[in-house]
Amino acid sequence: MHGKGYFIVLEGLDGAGKTTVAHRLVEELESRGFPAIYTYEPTDSEIVKAVKSIYSDLRDAYIDALAFALDRLIHVKSLVKPFIEKGVTVVSDRYFYSSVAYQSASGAPFDWILEVNKYALKPDVAIYLDVDPEEGLSRKTTSTSRFPEYEKKEFLHRVREAYVRMVEIGLLTRVDASRPLGEVYAEVWSIVQGVIGRGHAPRG
Repeated sequence: MHGKGYFIVLEGLDGAGKTTVAHRLVEELESRGFPAIYTYEPTDSEIVKAVKSIYSDLRDAYIDALAFALDRLIHVKSLVKPFIEKGVTVVSDRYFYSSVAYQSASGAPFDWILEVNKYALKPDVAIYLDVDPEEGLSRKTTSTSRFPEYEKKEFLHRVREAYVRMVEIGLLTRVDASRPLGEVYAEVWSIVQGVIGRGHAPRG
């Protein structure tokens, strides 16, 4: 296959529907002739495991931001870029925008986290699925989280404020995810189509 794949990122609070939409995107892209894979951040790297276990007593917003930035660099170099260069579209469930949102809500400066991630690979599409924290939490009543420490309502309101700020400065495209999943997905797919072309062959 010739040409490069695309890099698509979905962001939002847990319960916004990111994972479901991401997997559906992969299926639709594949069906339309765009080889695609699903991935997520933070990954299950030894870096993330160490921060959550060995260094758990030292964790703060700064350590998390730097650790997740390193995890991201390895993720991009080992998986994202190689697949894109092979012509495969990569759909990522979270990216550096999550670090900006969650670690700034935890106390690290918004602009500093952006600076730390300044040279991260830029996605072709970056979409924020927006729901109120209360609704996101209510959707997660029967599921578990990799980061349960981030599931406090007051904290999630600060996270949402950071996401909205990124929308306002043009880093993310907002989609109202409080609607039925079908409507949410239709809008996401429309945005993706606007970038990759309507049913055309992969770029290259």
